[in-house]
Amino acid sequence: MDEISRLARRERLTVGDWVRRVLRQASVQQHVREPQLKLKAVRRAAKYSFPAGGIEQMLAEIGRGYQK
Repeated sequence: MDEISRLARRERLTVGDWVRRVLRQASVQQHVREPQLKLKAVRRAAKYSFPAGGIEQMLAEIGRGYQK
């Protein structure tokens, strides 16, 4: 806690503000890695062939879902 207080004082922040800023930065860095995982999942799913309606049908179904 002493180290965190010292770091916060160095940047003229409260400990709470410093912690929130560091957590936001960590969150952004975590999201940077996620696209690779998402792309891997999309590529794996693209190997399969599933039936799908036409675009008009899909948009109508999406619209009905928003109305619920």
